[in-house]
Amino acid sequence: METHFILGVLLSICSLSLSQECRQQLLEDVDFPGSDIQTVISPDVDHCQQLCTQHPACLFFTYLPAEWTQDNRNFFCLLKSSSSGEPDVKTPVQGVTSGFSLKPCSPDPKPCLPQLYPGLDFPGADYRALFTEDAEECRRACTQDPACQFFTFLNEGFTLENFRYKCHLKFSWSVPTLPMVERKAGLVSGFSNKAETPQGGKPVCQGKLFPNTEITENDVLVLPAASPGHCQNLCSAHSVCTSFSFVSDSFNCQLKVNGDAMILKANAGVTSGLPARFCQPDNSWVNVALEEVDFRGSDIRFEVTGDAASCQRTCNEDANCQFYTYVKPDFPESSIRRRCFLKRAITMPAPPRVTKVDNVVSGFQLRNCL
Repeated sequence: METHFILGVLLSICSLSLSQECRQQLLEDVDFPGSDIQTVISPDVDHCQQLCTQHPACLFFTYLPAEWTQDNRNFFCLLKSSSSGEPDVKTPVQGVTSGFSLKPCSPDPKPCLPQLYPGLDFPGADYRALFTEDAEECRRACTQDPACQFFTFLNEGFTLENFRYKCHLKFSWSVPTLPMVERKAGLVSGFSNKAETPQGGKPVCQGKLFPNTEITENDVLVLPAASPGHCQNLCSAHSVCTSFSFVSDSFNCQLKVNGDAMILKANAGVTSGLPARFCQPDNSWVNVALEEVDFRGSDIRFEVTGDAASCQRTCNEDANCQFYTYVKPDFPESSIRRRCFLKRAITMPAPPRVTKVDNVVSGFQLRNCL
């Protein structure tokens, strides 16, 4: 059995062992040293706790705020896990805050993030800029643009006069992305029927696909996808994607930005298409169980179920589950047969960087607050 799959199993076992107690309290001036699994960036501790909650393996965290002075790790959100579900050590450290994942608290999968952050810039991830009268108007522009997840506004005191009142709209994924998709005998993978799409509530449409056809324009991003429908969903959610090509042999979803023309080329095993931002295309892809396919990684936990259909129902009933992999009864490694691995990815707004800059204001879209 390959090492990467065993590690995924171990992480799932660890997730099972965590306490189901809902612990919302933040511990100021307390560090949970060690046990780090990933470092992400957050503008404040509440955002950090929400990231830990959405991360599949995070059980607790330590946050280093803007005021942290011992090194240059300001705004670091240190996501952590352990086999016991508890920090191995709790150490008093001035200026840090620690806490626990809210997974046992039945959290909202789309948390409302209403805080504005004067003096903080969210650099990077820009896809559009416009001029607005103030930060509130900039936030309204972000909220009304489905691709916008967060923003930075340069106010009337910004150093460079020509850039004052500029509103930068920024992107991060609001739909689940898969860390890896590969063929593996004895496994079945699929999605929750609650899988997020960017067109919820919009008129139904067919969705344009070109079978056995490649679009030859430059790729803006290549990422794993399970099917042409899933790839179309990713293109529809992306801020600048104008078309896509899905390569079935490699499960590669090529997101593209076209110029003045769209050049089509015959290519067997490739399905191309257009995004659907203003209507709801057929989303039957979320109900398809993909035989001999592994969605490797991103495990929350596992349960033993009788078949793949039961595994999907288990995923559908778990608010945290976005996709799954089921191990068939004839899988070579008998110890993990019939296990249903429930999985998820972070879909809340997540700036790639946070820095201190005078006369700017940053924040998040309010679509999740409505």
